[in-house]
Amino acid sequence: MSVEPEHLNRRHMLKALAGGALGSLAVSQLVHASSEVAPLRTVKIPPRPKNISPEILAKDESFWAQVALNYDKVQGIVNLEHGYWGKMSKQVQEVFIAKTEMVNTQLSVYGRRHFKDDLAHSTNRAAQALGAENEEVVLTRNATESIHNLMRQYNNFEANDTVLFADIDYPSFKDTMRWLAKTQNVEPVEVILPAQTDQSEILDIYVKAFDKHPNLKLMLLTHVSNQHGLILPVADIAKAAKARGIDIICDCAQSWGLLDFTIAELNVDWAGFNLHKWIGSPVGVGALYMKKGSLEKISPYPGEIDPNNTLVDKRVHTATSNFASILTVPTAIDFHESIGPANKEARLRYLRNLWVKEAKQLPNIEVLGGEDDASSTGMGAFRIKGKVSLDEAKMLQQRLENEFNVFTVVRVGLASGCCIRVTPQIFISAEEIKQLTLALKSL
Repeated sequence: MSVEPEHLNRRHMLKALAGGALGSLAVSQLVHASSEVAPLRTVKIPPRPKNISPEILAKDESFWAQVALNYDKVQGIVNLEHGYWGKMSKQVQEVFIAKTEMVNTQLSVYGRRHFKDDLAHSTNRAAQALGAENEEVVLTRNATESIHNLMRQYNNFEANDTVLFADIDYPSFKDTMRWLAKTQNVEPVEVILPAQTDQSEILDIYVKAFDKHPNLKLMLLTHVSNQHGLILPVADIAKAAKARGIDIICDCAQSWGLLDFTIAELNVDWAGFNLHKWIGSPVGVGALYMKKGSLEKISPYPGEIDPNNTLVDKRVHTATSNFASILTVPTAIDFHESIGPANKEARLRYLRNLWVKEAKQLPNIEVLGGEDDASSTGMGAFRIKGKVSLDEAKMLQQRLENEFNVFTVVRVGLASGCCIRVTPQIFISAEEIKQLTLALKSL
């Protein structure tokens, strides 16, 4: 990482200005002057009790109330829509602000001289947290950019090939797969998963699709569905796919930080991630993973050159990005890991189970997604039985917001119809979840 010389910090400049020494400061020093990073607020992560499983800790409201002190929360409404992007902790926010001031002060001098080294540090920290090698990861602006590039630059099609995706995939990615099929003159196939399902059934559906389409060459596989939080058995599906020579692009946009895993456990060659959702970085940071030796089938970004197919960063071209967001990545990962990835996963699943248990007993409510813990996350979804249109879902979302002060979001794209997604965060209390259950009982 770049280290700012002591003589260029704000305190030194103020002393120099106060002493009438402006004329003695060289122009180059004025250009480099940056804001001194203020001391961070005290980290309030409580000590984790020893010999207590994440599942037991998930129910400890006192522990999670202390964790919540690290976040600024909006008052007056229960926000259960945190799948859009994640809230930064106070500590991460302070670093982001300090980095923004630094970049805005040093400007191109920093960008041209030092950013490359700091970018490498942030990238390597992300790779470490994913359990990947440094040369297998490049930072992007979001998972969408990462996955769109993988789709567009895939170069291994032959005549009569087939591409596959599922109704639970991100709508934009499904559209891109259809576009890919049209432009490459290959056949698109969409797999439909049940509105309520489990790991065994999901795997069986995919394997049957593989057997039905022997010319299947490329598939999109979502780790956690953005619509209802369903976990797919990615490793098992990937094993079956690889046995048939099928290439996989894995969408991990929602899973990293929501689940505790390493990339090696998924058994995929390519994947896209967000750091600004469940990892808690500033908005505008994603990651692209390309397993060593897998780059030949993904062409470099147009205009980039990689004759030996060894450079993952040649698969993207993000141009000028938010420097400060990227510089804050190590702090965000450190904070995430200080809570414990397994603890976060267990807490979020516990919060989902609180409202799902109540909702499943209501005759007019349909809960969507995983039927067991192996298939479900902290994200969940529901709808009024029989009301699956977009207009009906929008009306339900508005009722929750206006009548019950509960903020959620409508999700589209499932073959079974539209739904309301419920996405708590680790600073949401069990008491706030009760507000949702009371609303469901009143619908």
